[in-house]
Amino acid sequence: MPHIQGFPPISRPDAGTLILGSMPSRESLLQRRYYAHPRNSFWPIISELFGITTPDYAQRAECLTRKGIAIWDVLQACFRSSSLDSDIDDSTIVTNDFETFYRNHSRINRVFFNGAKAESVYRRHVLPGLPTDLAAIQLQRLPSTSPANAGMTAAEKQQAWKVILK
Repeated sequence: MPHIQGFPPISRPDAGTLILGSMPSRESLLQRRYYAHPRNSFWPIISELFGITTPDYAQRAECLTRKGIAIWDVLQACFRSSSLDSDIDDSTIVTNDFETFYRNHSRINRVFFNGAKAESVYRRHVLPGLPTDLAAIQLQRLPSTSPANAGMTAAEKQQAWKVILK
């Protein structure tokens, strides 16, 4: 089972919203880009919601950060046999340093989870260790944009993700 190391966040200090995944997929790790799998609907949804028209990854990320959105993953490292969240070996989970991140991004007031695994790992491994002021940040799970989440259409996912515009 391979050891997987995540990416640094895409963020600016003035971000107000944080979107958290669990851990990059194999394709994302290969390309060194968040949500790189061609069937992952994250970038199409985000691009539609925020009017981002460029296909260039770096430019899309820059547009999103200018809109006050940061992207990161709950996990810094883990062992996982495939790209599926269900294949993460829970005994190997190493979470990112959220206390430092939140202190350096003091305007973060909302966290949206891209799927159930990101939320459950955060609530179980991160939230109990946060100081009271940081534990009070608003949390909300959104449907996973992964192609493994085949129970929803892209249009249904996009409708649910509109909440980040509020």
